Parts: sequence; C-alpha cells; structure tokens
Amino acid sequence: MIRLTAALAFCASPALAQGVAERLNDYPTEARADYVFACMASNGQSREVLRRCSCSIDEIAAILPYEGYVEAETVLSLRLTGGERMAIFSNATATTALVADLRRAQAEAEMICF
Repeated sequence: MIRLTAALAFCASPALAQGVAERLNDYPTEARADYVFACMASNGQSREVLRRCSCSIDEIAAILPYEGYVEAETVLSLRLTGGERMAIFSNATATTALVADLRRAQAEAEMICF
C-alpha cells in the first residue's frame, strides 16, 4: 500500500508533469507563430485558415521533434541560397532525409487539417 501511494504521489508530482508537457510541446511559441503566419500568408487571412494552420503546426509538432524541424528548415533555407558551397545541402543523403521527414509531417498535417 505504501509503495502504491508513493508511486501515485510521484506520478502526480508537478516536476514529472512538466517533463511530460515539455516532451509533448517542445516547439517554442515563436516557432509555432512563425509557421502560422507563413501558412496564413499562403492560404488566406480568415479565422478558418488560422484554425487550420494552427492545427497543421500542432500535427507537425506531434510527428517531428523541434530539433528535426529546425534542421530541416535550415537545410531548406540553405538550398535557396544556391552556389557551390551550398551544393552539399542539395545532394547529401542526411540533408535529404531531414527534409523528407519534414515533408512527410507536413503532408500528414495537411491531410488532417486541410
């Protein structure tokens, strides 16, 4: 009985809840807002589009850790730069996999939210 009570107390501790919340929500608010603003710029400025774009970043965040999202966005940004020095970001298997993971997450989010 004492072990069960201790286990329940441990599970209900705010520190543990914070850890779970952080793992499930590792995208900073600023990153989510940037995504929503860009999404709305592409899809329209209505309340319905706001809801769909917010849904989209939430789905992406559920699929792809924030670190992977940042890495893929960085690769995409560098690919736009062009030039010899940036060719490695266009052809490298590792960078292609990063972008593919982001594209899959975006496709799934689009199916669910749009």
